[in-house]
Amino acid sequence: MPIDAAKAVAAEPRSAEIAWDHKDIQLYHLGLGAGIPATDPDELRYTLESKLHVLPSFATVAGAGKGVIGGLTGPGLDISLASVLHGGQTILLHRPIPVRGRAVSTSRIAAVYDKGKAAILVLRTEAADDEGPLWTSDAQIFVRGEGGFGGDRGPSVRLELPPREPDKVVEKAIREDQALLYRLSGDWNPLHADPEFARLAGFDRPILHGLCSYGMALKAVVDTVLGGDVGRVRSYTTRFAGVVFPGETLRIRMWAGDSQVHVSVTAVERDDAPVLADTIVEHS
Repeated sequence: MPIDAAKAVAAEPRSAEIAWDHKDIQLYHLGLGAGIPATDPDELRYTLESKLHVLPSFATVAGAGKGVIGGLTGPGLDISLASVLHGGQTILLHRPIPVRGRAVSTSRIAAVYDKGKAAILVLRTEAADDEGPLWTSDAQIFVRGEGGFGGDRGPSVRLELPPREPDKVVEKAIREDQALLYRLSGDWNPLHADPEFARLAGFDRPILHGLCSYGMALKAVVDTVLGGDVGRVRSYTTRFAGVVFPGETLRIRMWAGDSQVHVSVTAVERDDAPVLADTIVEHS
């Protein structure tokens, strides 16, 4: 069997040194659609090195590709990228991410769950620099056709949205070239660029990275609910509920609380088809 759950979980963690600077931050932000309008002072915080702050979801691409895709190889794993979808993502921030940094990133398979027709791998990545922990990231990786091995089904959490109108609603257009730009931050899965590969995976054209819509939603929360202060984000969790295509529009609904923002993200052009669900930003 391509996935040996016991062997995958028992494997030794893998560590790598990662580094980034303002160019990596700016490229990531541009891949999320930042910089429109280009001279807007609020957007310059994402694009101009002299004013730069770091959106916490940058943790998902720090190290330029040594994250999710790199974690799908190792003992007990023999996986085709055509069978892989990102099922969910959680980031816990231990402190704000610096504009320039060097850290050690340690990754391991924390769990393998059996969902019947699919398996879910929980890839845990912890990053720390000389001053201590920076972030902990859990990626839930959905692998089609690899379930049915008799393992634990794992948790199933569905969150109810507040029973009232959202406090904020933002719509963000996805450029036709956005996936091509976003993948330069390190996620080279051809599903997001190659039409032939996308058809092999069951889509009629390339889809946007789930982590791109994830970052776009967090930017909307920071900009509209958290007063533009990225340092207030403590954790950010989502479930990837559906695909979105370049050229579509994201509708991001936000319900603000004392220490949490509930978020729902849908695709406008497909009758509000779900994109991100069970999404919460915890903040100070």
